[in-house]
Amino acid sequence: MEITIMTFNLRVDVPSDRENAWANRSDKACDIIQKHDPCIIGIQEGLSYMLSDIEGRLGNYQYLGHGREAGNTGEHSAIFYKEDVFNVVNQGQFWLSEQPKVPGSKSWNSDFPRVCTWGHFQFKKYPEKEFFVYNTHLDHISQEAREQGIRMIWEFISTHSPNDRPFFLTGDLNATPENSIIKFLHSKQQLADAYSILRGDAGSTFHNFSGDTDGQPIDYIFAAKEVQLQNTIVDRSKMNGSFPSDHYPVILKATI
Repeated sequence: MEITIMTFNLRVDVPSDRENAWANRSDKACDIIQKHDPCIIGIQEGLSYMLSDIEGRLGNYQYLGHGREAGNTGEHSAIFYKEDVFNVVNQGQFWLSEQPKVPGSKSWNSDFPRVCTWGHFQFKKYPEKEFFVYNTHLDHISQEAREQGIRMIWEFISTHSPNDRPFFLTGDLNATPENSIIKFLHSKQQLADAYSILRGDAGSTFHNFSGDTDGQPIDYIFAAKEVQLQNTIVDRSKMNGSFPSDHYPVILKATI
């Protein structure tokens, strides 16, 4: 089965962004999603009303996940999925902290609470085809929090995903390829990096609305080694004259 996965940091809605505030970008974000028509989208920095905007505009998507702050508030690391294509077998979320079940908890000098949202999906037409998705946004300040967080996520994946079920890990990892976080993931024989099939360097995925391409990625898609990677794109397009986010979305086409 062919599947298209996207990871997309939306840039949280900040009024001081002025022309780049969410009200001026929501249609552009939806347009770039529609352009690629992904089955699954790992979203970062989405507030609840931003996610509702996407649901309302695109129509055929629903999402999993909760706000990272106590009381289900704050940014989400949500997973959007096509509701007409998939059943949700199971779902959940845990905090990247020493108290992973406590909403809003944080550890290891993390600047904000950080979470991992996961979903177990089944194709409606082919119920024997199942897979897992894990989506996260690692801390932008604390290297210790990034290292502890990715190890926690990997431990969860290793004990949670059955060996015969494909899985994907999406997210803004706030780490370039030479960082120990990415080296840790590259050391796992069970994982394949979506960038591994690119010719040449991936380039930057964060551009601060500048359109810059120089640098290295911090947004990633990893897949179980059994997944056949077909094509990876970093979409640096403007939509109607401006960028939909300060990050470029990354899109993987694969066969599971």
